[in-house]
Amino acid sequence: MPGTFYIDLQLMASLLFLAFLALRCTARLAIPASNAIVEVKAFNVANVTTTLPGVLLQPVLPGHDTIRIPLHAFLIEHNASKKRFMFDLGMRNDPLNLPPSVASLFQSGVYSGDPFKDITELLEEGGVPLESIDTIIWSHSHFDHIGDMSKWPNTTNLVIGPGTNRSLFPEFPDSTLRASDFAGHNVTELNFDKTNLTFSGLPAIDYFGDGSFYLLNTPGHRVGHITALARVTPSTFIVLGADTCHHAGQLRPRPKFQATYPCPADLLAQTRASVSTDYFWSPDSHAGAFDMLSREQPLLSIVDQPNSGDADPVAGRVSLDKIAGFDADEDFFVVLAHDQSLIGVLPYFPQSLTAWKGTQIKDKALWGFVDQTNPAFRFGP
Repeated sequence: MPGTFYIDLQLMASLLFLAFLALRCTARLAIPASNAIVEVKAFNVANVTTTLPGVLLQPVLPGHDTIRIPLHAFLIEHNASKKRFMFDLGMRNDPLNLPPSVASLFQSGVYSGDPFKDITELLEEGGVPLESIDTIIWSHSHFDHIGDMSKWPNTTNLVIGPGTNRSLFPEFPDSTLRASDFAGHNVTELNFDKTNLTFSGLPAIDYFGDGSFYLLNTPGHRVGHITALARVTPSTFIVLGADTCHHAGQLRPRPKFQATYPCPADLLAQTRASVSTDYFWSPDSHAGAFDMLSREQPLLSIVDQPNSGDADPVAGRVSLDKIAGFDADEDFFVVLAHDQSLIGVLPYFPQSLTAWKGTQIKDKALWGFVDQTNPAFRFGP
């Protein structure tokens, strides 16, 4: 029938357009095209304040001697198999029961925070039984990413990055891990030596073998640090950046990023006076008048001093430069584990991040860190 033929042509045109979009975005970063997807839902498990921002970022300006950071965790569901898994867990809500090397930091006030429900409580209250989670993936083994593994069923698998230090307290007094972090769980350590995939210079493992979810080797912050690339539509992705950096100002701005996402005019005008030229400069800046447009490197950087929170700052900066390749691309949304500027912008569980591009979440989030009203702002005394 003529009507049917017309509808079929419309459908074919739509499918061809979607295929074009998928090929366009994946070709730029050599990501194989696929229609396989996952759904990503984010949790802000807790917000923790530390009195040592200088181990996480530099420079630290007067008046910014503390930093309050969110602890993000992610529930991911594989569309084809319906398997659920977690990428990071946030921290446990009884930090004094962490090994002494970490608990002492809470006892002394170096870290502090309000009482909160841990990820297991948030999931169960949200109607997600712990038994339904097939696997937990740690981006790395710091306390604010591994939760309390003793609360999870033994049927829950655990995936860790290459070379993750598995030494345990009390046999190793300075260890940040206990036997309960691994006990009863099937543990898989990733091996990136066997992969032939590389995206934005980062070795990648196709976790499900269908192009829906990749794990990326991003060394530097801690031995075994990994990040993830989640395809949420055939042509759009979420990059789970973990602790590749701890502040959006370590990632932005960069020339390619500014070309794709120019700073909004109101913020551009605001930064002329709000960003201190005693600490930040650019070719077209003048004393007391900062120029964002000519800035060619991020405002903040990874700490390279002996007290750095990164195990290998040089490797960490290289990993961050590679993640920045995604950040400047309109089809990729980088979500950092501790990005203050996402609070109030990122939709949290039970909402999904699938429609991040259509709802312009990335556009709303990217430059928030230079807004004086944003909690992430730390560029003026």
